[in-house]
Amino acid sequence: GCNPLAETGRSKLQNQRAVLNQQILRAVRMRAGAENLLRATTNNKVREQVLLELSFVNSDLQILKEELEGLNISVEVYQNAEETFSIPLVPLGLKETKDVDFTLPLKDFILEHYSEDSSEYEDEIADLMDLRQACRTPSRDEAGIEMLISYFLQLGYVENRFFPPTRHIGVLFTWYDSFTGVPVCQQNLLLEKASVLFNIGALYTQIGTRCNRQSQAGLENAVDAFQKAAGVLSYLKETFTHTPSYDMSPAMLNVLVKMMLAQARECVFEQIGLSGIRNEFFTLVKLTQEVAKVGEVYMLVNTAMNQEPVKENIPYSWSKLAQIKSDHYKALAHYFIATSLCDHELQPGDDKDRQEKALSQLYDYVPEGLVVLAVLKDKVQRKQLGKAHLRKAIVYHEEALRVCGLCKKLRNIEVLQEVLTAAHKRSLLKYAQQETEDDFLSLIQAPDILPKTEHKIETIAPQFSKVKVKDFFHKLGPLTVFSAKQRWTAPRTIRLHHEAGELGFSLKGGPPVQVYYLDPVCSAASAGLKEGDYIVSVGGMDCKWLGANEVLEKLKSVGKQPMELQVISCQDTVASLHSKSATYSMGMQKTYSLICLAMDEDKIDQTKKAPLKLPFLSWGTKNRQKAASTLCLPSAVAGSSQIKKKLSPFTLLNTESSLY
Repeated sequence: GCNPLAETGRSKLQNQRAVLNQQILRAVRMRAGAENLLRATTNNKVREQVLLELSFVNSDLQILKEELEGLNISVEVYQNAEETFSIPLVPLGLKETKDVDFTLPLKDFILEHYSEDSSEYEDEIADLMDLRQACRTPSRDEAGIEMLISYFLQLGYVENRFFPPTRHIGVLFTWYDSFTGVPVCQQNLLLEKASVLFNIGALYTQIGTRCNRQSQAGLENAVDAFQKAAGVLSYLKETFTHTPSYDMSPAMLNVLVKMMLAQARECVFEQIGLSGIRNEFFTLVKLTQEVAKVGEVYMLVNTAMNQEPVKENIPYSWSKLAQIKSDHYKALAHYFIATSLCDHELQPGDDKDRQEKALSQLYDYVPEGLVVLAVLKDKVQRKQLGKAHLRKAIVYHEEALRVCGLCKKLRNIEVLQEVLTAAHKRSLLKYAQQETEDDFLSLIQAPDILPKTEHKIETIAPQFSKVKVKDFFHKLGPLTVFSAKQRWTAPRTIRLHHEAGELGFSLKGGPPVQVYYLDPVCSAASAGLKEGDYIVSVGGMDCKWLGANEVLEKLKSVGKQPMELQVISCQDTVASLHSKSATYSMGMQKTYSLICLAMDEDKIDQTKKAPLKLPFLSWGTKNRQKAASTLCLPSAVAGSSQIKKKLSPFTLLNTESSLY
């Protein structure tokens, strides 16, 4: 990763984000405590003091939220360093997290579950922690993306090795919401995986905004980066659901995907006009529909940003910027078609049928009293329609400037003001160049332009398979057998004696190899070997990764001397406990809500016979249908009393009341 102490603009923003997150955490804790006191007390004087304190805390939280919004709209820091005359693009900030110490929990689990010397895995645990720490400050390039993906894939191995479905091992993950700054604390690894995925998408957006938009290659890279960002965020939305963090909720991710695809569409339009726009009729008509498409997608983004529940948490300046871009690009569309109508008259040698078809495809309807072919032939009607489009362009430009002036964050972005003002002046100049004596006769209203594009913009799914990762804990053995879900006996030592050159058993499979067809009267069986046992060591040498032929060669190489084998016997696979965390649905265990809520039934209806107590390991399968998402309150189960909610100390920070 990058040097976390480097004084770059991006690192300063992330450091400010980390400080704000801590301040928001303190304010949220104070508010939670005040709300608890308000519910508990009946003293009116105390209630008045608490209400006053709550008003101060809420106003403080609002100020901190506005400061965080200011960081999210600090787009100029992420733009290309070269001088550009383009509207800034919006990147996503990286989610912040706290340090995690894997050492003791993983060492304890290795000793307890795998019956191995945990001190032999200190280097592997250190490598995992170093990789996580580096992922907090990834470089803004493909190397940073590859590092984040490698950690995400490594988490898949760690989850299978050390996180059993029946219990937590004591590792607490804390991640801060990118928009609200509210922390989410969980012992479930799925929070870590979802947050890393979000940061991969966020880093792609930062790479896209950093590209040089004054070159063809830079714009192509920007389009690719925004499409990949949309792909990662879409994958996150489809794979992890019911997350308590608002920035990773399905509704918010849906808006972010739309915004990234809109920015990719904007870069495609800039690609078309990069080499210059020819003042030619068909070129301008084609460009009109392309830029109208950009205006349309930003209008949809703005609409999505103003829907509940996203509206409460999306930065206000982002919504206004989407509205500004929608108006700006709609104005450009009207300007281009006005230019084509005012500057190009139908000449005798022109293809009037082709021009008529091109102009007809621009409109959903033609104003009453106008015929497309007549407009093309009649100089007066042509100019009147062109001026109507210019008037509409000026209206859109003025609306964009008005909205920009009303938003404090946006009016401080100089390049945005310059681009909007220059486009507005250009439309005014074009309108002034037209004859004005017949304006009082012009009652034509410019029709809306139908958006159309020849460039397909869609999400690019993440290609995790391109990043090759080696399991840090490879020494534990093949994952198909040596995982947290499997249960087996502690290694047993079998002293083996050859009998007339025969072993008394056969081997199959591998790695690891399994004892097959054991002779019940052989010495190995007498020593305690069982059919189905896995051989993990031969003569003190680890053989978890060896095949049947290789193990047989080792056994035969000893000759007639006695040999010690270490074997394990697999037990039943543990029953899956229904953990209440982020739902992960791509061939993985399904769980609910990252907020840890423990529920139990403390009373049973006296009129019904109480069922037999179930063993702990079967709790998950019997109660799967009773688990409830913490996005809503759990309802009472038929035949039982009302369910109590047990809140951990960390749950207080994640309840719905504390997030709003």
